[in-house]
Amino acid sequence: MLITFKSKAAAEVLMYEEHARRILELLNKDVRRGVITSQEAPDAVAKLEAEIAESRLHPTSEEVRRDVLAHHGDEGDDNEHEPVEFVSFATRAYPLLEMLRAARNEGKDVMWGV
Repeated sequence: MLITFKSKAAAEVLMYEEHARRILELLNKDVRRGVITSQEAPDAVAKLEAEIAESRLHPTSEEVRRDVLAHHGDEGDDNEHEPVEFVSFATRAYPLLEMLRAARNEGKDVMWGV
């Protein structure tokens, strides 16, 4: 399922729910519907920047986890698989981080699920 983040400070950001979940749980927000107010935006930006920095310190662990999930099917090992193209947490989170920064700077809210 797609989540559309909206703010008067930036263009809409679309994200798969499974990718948005990690960010929204970090911010203690509901995945289905919510708002990050302009007053919450500075803290949200700081938390997301810290999580991105942490994920960059340990990129291999996340990549290995995703590789294992992608290449071990129900029947066991899949030796005929194609290489996984890894997209880091930092890359996935960047558009929403930019929206949050713009919302913080312009005093606007960020909403989704409405």
